[in-house]
Amino acid sequence: MTSPRPFRFGVQTSSAPNRKAWVDLAIKAEANGYDVLTMPDHFGDQLAPIPALMTAADATTTLRVGALVLDNDYKHPVVLAKELATMDVLSEGRVEIGLGAGWMISDYQQSGIPYDTAKVRIDRFAEGLAVIKGALAADTFSFSGEHYTISDYNGLPKPVQPRPPILIGGGGKRVLTLAAREADIVGINGTLHEGMIGPGAIESMTAEAVDDKVAIVRAAAGARMADIEMNVRVFMVNVTEDRAGRIEKLSSAFGVPSAFMEASPFALIGTPAQLVEDLLARRDKWGFSYIIVGADDVEPFAPVVAELAGK
Repeated sequence: MTSPRPFRFGVQTSSAPNRKAWVDLAIKAEANGYDVLTMPDHFGDQLAPIPALMTAADATTTLRVGALVLDNDYKHPVVLAKELATMDVLSEGRVEIGLGAGWMISDYQQSGIPYDTAKVRIDRFAEGLAVIKGALAADTFSFSGEHYTISDYNGLPKPVQPRPPILIGGGGKRVLTLAAREADIVGINGTLHEGMIGPGAIESMTAEAVDDKVAIVRAAAGARMADIEMNVRVFMVNVTEDRAGRIEKLSSAFGVPSAFMEASPFALIGTPAQLVEDLLARRDKWGFSYIIVGADDVEPFAPVVAELAGK
């Protein structure tokens, strides 16, 4: 039997009022044992991920940085690959590459970027992924697809890491299948076909829905499943002595049964000891070993990180 993959922990954040606050958060995350600082890639009220993540890396010594996730439609993959490789060089090998097809309809509406069908966006993303991998590889490459054509291109600089890990997160069968075949880290998400976080996304975050999503990954990954790190971004974290009371209150607020909050991997509610027990059980069940929480959770959740990180 394969030994479980050691736990890693990340923090997702998006903005700060100034440089000091941003740098302080990165330093605090590192000091509390978190492995990675991540941020989303949207056009609303957030910092731009590439310069913000580079600033966080520059202010720390061991903290890894990566987007959760960079949306393929917002940057040509050759441009993005060059930026990611440069970040890896300047951070001395601490970049993780989070990629996605793009999903938030408001980004497209505000920017005027065409919001193509999911099929077209995912087709383009699959090609973009191939281009990024080619640009980061050792040699000159060419690529000819429906959406991108690359001719005798040698992406420079080359990253410090021989192969910076690629994270692909998804909630639907096609992206999860692509992630299982191509990514080093697979993030399990809610299903975002509505183009926003709505009732459909919440409904797809039940334990039963996650069973189905993980089954898709395992079936598509085959023999490489042992090499994949499974990730989940936990959106509802509440470190409390009153587990039952908080579950009841949050369930009512979100309009879901208490059983949802108790079993969904997108929620962690209880004492540090209870959260440790939940995470161990979820790693056994679904393989989740890379856990990401929010910026407000850095200190309350730190005892759990101290207990499980690297184990």
